[in-house]
Amino acid sequence: MSKGVLFDIAGVLYQGDKPLAGAAEAVSTIRDTGLPVRFLTNSTRRPKRVILDKLQGFGIDADPEEILTPAAAACAWLEENGLAPHLLIHPDLEEDFAKCSKSGPKAVVVGDAGRYFTYERLNAAFRLIQDSAPFLALASNRVFRDADGELSLDAGAFVRALEYSSGTNALLFGKPSPAFFHSAAQSMGLEPAEVTMIGDDAESDIAGALRAGLGAAFLVRTGKYQTGDEARYKPRPTAIADGVRAAVELFTEGRD
Repeated sequence: MSKGVLFDIAGVLYQGDKPLAGAAEAVSTIRDTGLPVRFLTNSTRRPKRVILDKLQGFGIDADPEEILTPAAAACAWLEENGLAPHLLIHPDLEEDFAKCSKSGPKAVVVGDAGRYFTYERLNAAFRLIQDSAPFLALASNRVFRDADGELSLDAGAFVRALEYSSGTNALLFGKPSPAFFHSAAQSMGLEPAEVTMIGDDAESDIAGALRAGLGAAFLVRTGKYQTGDEARYKPRPTAIADGVRAAVELFTEGRD
């Protein structure tokens, strides 16, 4: 029996500047059961402040401590290891690293820099990695649903390019890293097997959650979902729903 729920954000609760149907009601339904909720995102173009404002602006009940981001996890790791970040990220995300050390040994931090993925910036990061700087990837997603409604390249392609050229594997902080899912469960005082994930990415959200030992993972046919995704990656989803509201209905029915 699940004792907590993780919601992916983009593609599940909202898409671009519009909430998805039933998102606020779905979160409220889970809260009404008394179960804890966390919002687990791989978004690395927008700071946590903006994500929180969007959720609340769409009537979705969320507190800052309930939103877990790869940037926050990376900042904690940098502090623990006495390192300063060399950032290859979108400028909008830089505020989430403002409190990090500005001096000392460098670690390369790669997020979704979008059009700021220039050759010069990629090559500068490559040279630091070649010189033995730790290599941190905030996410490794293949694609995301862009503002024009089409799929676009996500950070994973650029992470792979740096891994290929440097011969160094990145330390992953976002989904599907088991540590990311485990930290979410721990923040609710739960074991991974007591948690259910709801997401639109069959690879990172769903298969990643199940490989990390979560008890269930529901795939929604919104956001980046494409026909056939449910059979494309293993482990396969616990259940599939047309949207987040339908996913929560399946979740609550399963508790009866």
